Amino acid sequence: MKKHDIILVSIIILLVLIGLGSIKFHQSQNGKDLRFAEITQNNVLIERIDLNAVEEPREITLPGKYHEIVLVEKGRIRFKETNCPDQICVRTGWLVNPGDYAVCLPNKAIVNITEN
Repeated sequence: MKKHDIILVSIIILLVLIGLGSIKFHQSQNGKDLRFAEITQNNVLIERIDLNAVEEPREITLPGKYHEIVLVEKGRIRFKETNCPDQICVRTGWLVNPGDYAVCLPNKAIVNITEN
């Protein structure tokens, strides 16, 4: 290899390492963002929860025609159980990332994750 080839390969390796480092840094910062869960029913905000501040699992029972329980844990939330006919909200599973949401149409309830 010539001297110029070695310099070129070294620069490419350096750029790749810088790129990987910036990706890792960005991923580590995303975990520190504030994430809130908003529970709404009939377009009324029932509760807003800071998911990073949750210390113990907690169940929230929603009012309405159907018996519905929302489970909140540190960093995540989900519909735990309901007696509505389709169970889609329960099958949606854990909501973790901003933009995630679950809807129970029969009970007109929505759980979604927002940032800040």
